[in-house]
Amino acid sequence: MLRQAYRKNGKVRHRTIANLSNCRVDEIEAIRLALKHKGDLTQLASLKNDLVIKQGLVIGAVFTLWSVAKRLGIVAALGTSQDAKQAVWQVLARVIDQGSRLSAVRLAGTHAACDVLGLQGFNEDDLYINLDWLYEHQAEIENRLFHRRHPDGKAELFLYDVTSSYLEGVKNELAAFGYNRDKKTGKLQIVIGMLCDEEGWPLSIEVFPGNTNDTKTFGSQVRKVAQRFGGGSVTFVGDRGMIKGPQIDLLAEQKDDFHYITAITKPQIEKLLKRKVLQRELFEESVAEVTDSDENVRYIVRRNPFRAAEISRTRESKFAALEALLRKENGYLGEHPRATLAAAVRRVEAKLTKLRLSSWVSVASQKRPLSLVRDGEALAEEANLDGCYCLKTDLDKAKASKELVHDRYKDLAKVEWVFRTCKTVHLELRPVNVRKETRTRGHAFVVMLAYLIVRELTECWHKLDLTVEEGIKELSSLCMDEVTIKDETTIHQIPQPRETLVQLLQAADVQLPPVLPYSGTRVYTRKKLTSERKAND
Repeated sequence: MLRQAYRKNGKVRHRTIANLSNCRVDEIEAIRLALKHKGDLTQLASLKNDLVIKQGLVIGAVFTLWSVAKRLGIVAALGTSQDAKQAVWQVLARVIDQGSRLSAVRLAGTHAACDVLGLQGFNEDDLYINLDWLYEHQAEIENRLFHRRHPDGKAELFLYDVTSSYLEGVKNELAAFGYNRDKKTGKLQIVIGMLCDEEGWPLSIEVFPGNTNDTKTFGSQVRKVAQRFGGGSVTFVGDRGMIKGPQIDLLAEQKDDFHYITAITKPQIEKLLKRKVLQRELFEESVAEVTDSDENVRYIVRRNPFRAAEISRTRESKFAALEALLRKENGYLGEHPRATLAAAVRRVEAKLTKLRLSSWVSVASQKRPLSLVRDGEALAEEANLDGCYCLKTDLDKAKASKELVHDRYKDLAKVEWVFRTCKTVHLELRPVNVRKETRTRGHAFVVMLAYLIVRELTECWHKLDLTVEEGIKELSSLCMDEVTIKDETTIHQIPQPRETLVQLLQAADVQLPPVLPYSGTRVYTRKKLTSERKAND
């Protein structure tokens, strides 16, 4: 409001001259400047001599990501408190440059995080505490995002999968030894479960101790859906290691109409073949279906010829590696007559067992040199089910055709892509850099929220010849001009972006403002690199 103060009958009163709410920030600043020099407007002509313009903070990346986060509902779901704004910055910092809470504070010192988000000063300790806040409010934040994506409060299909992430240290409260999917022997790990809707959009993330079996993580997902995500008629999709007998029983115990789509193992397929429930010829069709009336389930079978060829090549590659070891052992036996035959046989048989070829390969060890014996019939039996897989579901045919069941199971690849992006491609979940259980879970939640932004930008920029990471780096080159007038008034002016940045902003549907209010807030880390270097010296 533009108001004038005056006196009437000895009292100070105010008169409203104009409402400036619809004016741009630069227009308001111009009016303020003109009123300041209203006594002598000739001074305005010499203001150019009193202007100090210098390079300001980076604006391109943080403003773009903040705009996308607002569009996705992430900012609204987190709230308007300082804790919420710090959480927003943690999410944006994870997209801009992955690192620890310490690096996020340093990043805020070069990016206009405080000016764009309205943040007050903070340091790395505040961000660690903010992870606790995020974990405490995770359920309600996830609920707000779910209801924004599903206004009716319901989803009919959920994709669920788990992964593991190894840890460099040994102090994390959730760290434990378990089945390590990263093939990092001797490393403690955590287990992460991701619940997505049918389009692969993450709805909830949960961190478990590193020794938790896949099936043990499933019960909490069922409770989430029943209590928080609408319930009703629901279908869970999980792989063969996720949904087994106890998990199927758990779904049957629910009050709502819960169903499942999963796969069965090769020994289970062989058992069904022996029972005559399935026939080998069915696997040659594109997608075939059999109903087991005894168990009231449907089996959808298919053979993938590309996967069959891949398995065959892998088997032959293993056999070639075994032959290479055999030649090496025979060469040693030939050069050393006193070398024992039994020792060479033990080494070859150990390799044979490790490569899992013992069902159709054996070692002839009666005399030198050693030789390998292939059992053709056993090999044919071994290769009989190459590329064959079998899905299992209790969905009625009227609700889901065999093709639909097959396609929904294949949608688990969307969850695998979420894990890939979060762990290695862009967001780099590890190293975790925290120890407490609550902060570990808060850190994983930050990564999930950051993935939502990365996924949105991937769709926005899919026609441009760059990755999301490259696009963020391009935007990080756009800085504001910090304009100071007579050492009194400071504003942030945003220059006209170059053409490549204009393309990125237009594709992301983001429009930069011409100016940005100057808050003057700066952040500083408690830990200083100079003192760390001196300690190391």
